[in-house]
Amino acid sequence: MPDVLIASDSPSVVDEVTAAIAGSGTTTRTVPTGVEVLPEISRQRPDLVVLDQQMGNMGGFATCLALRLEQGADRLEPVPVLLLLDRRADVFLARRSGADGWVMKPLDPIRLRRAVAALLDGGTYLDPTGAPRSSATVGPPG
Repeated sequence: MPDVLIASDSPSVVDEVTAAIAGSGTTTRTVPTGVEVLPEISRQRPDLVVLDQQMGNMGGFATCLALRLEQGADRLEPVPVLLLLDRRADVFLARRSGADGWVMKPLDPIRLRRAVAALLDGGTYLDPTGAPRSSATVGPPG
């Protein structure tokens, strides 16, 4: 039974993520700040960490970077990280922070389930709604 740690200070985000992945035998735990993620992982390692980009005190990017630094120093076993992003421009920072996947807000249960399943299977999930616009969708200059 997969265990998912959700870090968000927004009850609505926690509710959306929990509802999207509920019913698949998945258990969820929550922490309201990024600072609490590392101690919670050290206490009991989850199968997946879901980080809300917009958390007060230590957001999703900083939390993901902290996890990757601890893993790089062999003080923490690797754990997949899914970031919940606010805008397309945040994809750059998601890549730089070492996230295994991301989903753009507003959250969609289908994309969330796909992302969680992909990361739990050892893969990645790069939300197509966060992809840069192709030149075919951009109008002529001027």
